[in-house]
Amino acid sequence: MVERTQPQDASWAAVDHYIEGRLLPQDPELDFAVSSSAKRGLDDIAVAPVQGKLLHLMARMAGAKRILEIGTLGGYSTIWLGRALPEDGELISLELVGHNATVARENLAAAGLAGRVKVIDGPALDTLATLTGPFDFVFIDADKQNNAAYLDHAIRLSRPGTAIVVDNVVREGGVLDADSVDERIQGTRALFDAVAAHPRLTATAVQTVGVKKWDGFLLAVVG
Repeated sequence: MVERTQPQDASWAAVDHYIEGRLLPQDPELDFAVSSSAKRGLDDIAVAPVQGKLLHLMARMAGAKRILEIGTLGGYSTIWLGRALPEDGELISLELVGHNATVARENLAAAGLAGRVKVIDGPALDTLATLTGPFDFVFIDADKQNNAAYLDHAIRLSRPGTAIVVDNVVREGGVLDADSVDERIQGTRALFDAVAAHPRLTATAVQTVGVKKWDGFLLAVVG
């Protein structure tokens, strides 16, 4: 989620809630993660429920046994991804802020995923340099300034067929502003340039609207 500057369209959120009511049953473990994160002072910037379910389905479609997540926050998206893994699967999630990582570990334990998910706190670029692949699915949702660098590591840690998803790539249309002084927008534009130029990637991006307003995600497959 990005910091919002434009007004919400009530119908966007209403449609999200309609989808949730039909296709996403009540989930005490995810509800706990949301409430726990809020009580512990974490920013309300996790993916929306319908987006979390989309990540879960994409990871299952990819047959992922090893998942890498860059940007844990309180572990909401991590729970969705962790549930996509088989019993012998593994998810490594990287979080800069130690307090966030602690909350995420507690939420993951409450969801029964502590044995399948490892949260590592510290600068992700430092941690990524120590990891070995391949991962089957990578979700990038951290500081946008470093998106292109995260992409480089994701490709290094991939195999042919690995899916890479990057969140918040539309930024309420801010991605169009080549002269923006916002480092997050410039980082997102650098990501698009890097993806377009990389010979191993086939990619697209999709705009989204909903309870998180107007944004979008990039999806790439490694060749």
